[in-house]
Amino acid sequence: MSPQAQLWIENIALWEPVQVAFLFVWGAGDPAWLLVMKRLFLILPLGALILSYWTSVLSLPTILVRSKRRTFFSQMLVTWWDLARAVFTFWGGVFRFALQLVTSTFGLIQMLLVGTWALIQELVLMPFRLIRNVGANVLSPGVPWIAVGMTVFWCVFEATIFTYVMTGLVIDTLSNLAGTELSETAVRIPLFLFMLFIVLGSYAVLSTWAAALRSRNWAAIVKIGVVELVAMFVEVVFLYREFVDALVPWFAQHTSGNFDLGIVGTLVIAGLTWLGIRSLSWFLFASSGTPTVMAIISRQGVGTRTEMNGTPAISTLFSANFSARLRQEFQWAGAEGERLLDAFLVPPMQVVAAALNFITLLVANRHMLDLPLQSVRDFKDARALGKELTESRVRKAA
Repeated sequence: MSPQAQLWIENIALWEPVQVAFLFVWGAGDPAWLLVMKRLFLILPLGALILSYWTSVLSLPTILVRSKRRTFFSQMLVTWWDLARAVFTFWGGVFRFALQLVTSTFGLIQMLLVGTWALIQELVLMPFRLIRNVGANVLSPGVPWIAVGMTVFWCVFEATIFTYVMTGLVIDTLSNLAGTELSETAVRIPLFLFMLFIVLGSYAVLSTWAAALRSRNWAAIVKIGVVELVAMFVEVVFLYREFVDALVPWFAQHTSGNFDLGIVGTLVIAGLTWLGIRSLSWFLFASSGTPTVMAIISRQGVGTRTEMNGTPAISTLFSANFSARLRQEFQWAGAEGERLLDAFLVPPMQVVAAALNFITLLVANRHMLDLPLQSVRDFKDARALGKELTESRVRKAA
């Protein structure tokens, strides 16, 4: 290339003014605050202005060969207008972003403080709310969990008493059969489980018999009545009799030692004790708790409590007001983050888009992006832009 041609190209491209402007904007020897301000506010608009000027210079000769010269010239003017507006929007967007950042920061601090205070209130009131929910569950119709708990507790308590009473007899019996001395620890745990099964079975038979009486199924009443008599005989002879025998020394102490209860008296007292205990416990809690325990064991299900309108009751750890407020705060945080991202990305991207529109106007005779950009959602995907430009060239060739 001849020196004269190079000089013409440099003059048309404004090479020396561009270098001077770039060195001024770069501000290598300026104070730190001025250097930051220049690079923040001027370097991107300067790059877009230089690219737009060079593209416009290259576009001028093509006007002679274009079919729609007036439309192209109008689009060129609109593109310069978009660039000017994008630059001023970029300068204003810096202050807008700073203001949005301060507003979002104060909003975040407020959300954290209010959320922390609300969480403390929820934690303080949580025990009272749990008590209220438990009270509502207890007072509302449904599964009688109190009766179930009392039934299980009574069965465990009764099994514990009979285990203590029967331990000596069982050790003597098993030791005589095995020919070795057995320890109490090795006997009491299996004996307790055995007694627990017997007590639970006794209440199960009683519950089945009561159900047969309510349905007036006489055949079932007779059969289950026989089973109940056998269960009563086993408990009275083997369990309650030992309990009464344990009380004989107490009776003898208050009769000067001249006390002989006899087998008949022992069995009568044991039978009345069994009847009294079964009657009191049955009418108090076992009549409601035993069917539920049997339903759980047989996996028939115990149902779920419903409110008076028939909808299932929902018990939550936190109150509905706190959950709604938490959802609102999360929604605010998401919306505020999106606004902050728009304030940060949209102004500089508008300058970049305005500069790129000069290139696509030169090559494809159309704008690549429609300005102004309102949010990040207006940023088109690269594949979509490429497809639009390709379709535009195909339509133009056709």
